[in-house]
Amino acid sequence: MDATPHATPTTSSHAPPDHRHALAFRHVGKRFGRADGTSLEVLRDVSFDVPAGSVVSILGPSGSGKSTLLNMAAGLLTPDEGRVLVLGHETSGTVDWSRLGYMFQDDRLLPWRSALGNVALALEAGSIGSRERRSRAEHELARVGLTDFAGAYPHQLSGGMRSRVALARSLVTEPDILLMDEPFSRLDAQTRTTMHHELLRIHRERAMSIVFVTHDVEEAVILADHIVMLSPRPGRVHAETTVTLPHPRLGTPQAQALVADLRAAIAGLSSDWVI
Repeated sequence: MDATPHATPTTSSHAPPDHRHALAFRHVGKRFGRADGTSLEVLRDVSFDVPAGSVVSILGPSGSGKSTLLNMAAGLLTPDEGRVLVLGHETSGTVDWSRLGYMFQDDRLLPWRSALGNVALALEAGSIGSRERRSRAEHELARVGLTDFAGAYPHQLSGGMRSRVALARSLVTEPDILLMDEPFSRLDAQTRTTMHHELLRIHRERAMSIVFVTHDVEEAVILADHIVMLSPRPGRVHAETTVTLPHPRLGTPQAQALVADLRAAIAGLSSDWVI
């Protein structure tokens, strides 16, 4: 990949994590058992850091282990080899969900709850009273521009509105880290662009780290401060690129050049990767 002032490839760091790292993956490997008794190797020797306060995109083809990395960061899976550290502590199957938000590919809204009720749901497992839950949920809906739709149910909302509700639900606990697993992939292009702007605006307003999984090169360039490119299965870190382009990036010559560089690198990795 061509190194430019706006795209600086680096090697994976193996240094111990410190307070500057929201997440750290250290020589991580993962296999899944198959029905026939064999195993499928999904990740092999993956190491990289997520600096505190940054937006890091994990870019890779389907099956390269992107979602598996997020699930290990969330404590939903454990690595077979290596370690995953969240805010300096190794994950052990338990997660402090007040410090970690997770936005999935599906919005996972409960159809019998209003937008406000879906956002407030994220606070119900704790000791927060109903009045504060409502206040915080209303605040997050206002942040994503849905104050007038607080009482609407999911079937009454557009795809973009549903994504905004899901984003508000992920943010209502005021997490230090937000994990995002291709959350905008099912939206039309115009709505997806709007959600990119919303996410970057919210990131500017709040001191949190974002890990954004995608297979879309342009999406990674638009959003990320740092891009980790995974190889096809078993996923390994093929390259890391630091992006210093100012926002907004969409359509700028510099962003288009970086997209072209990344696509050229991908072409040498896999002919099956839709870019």
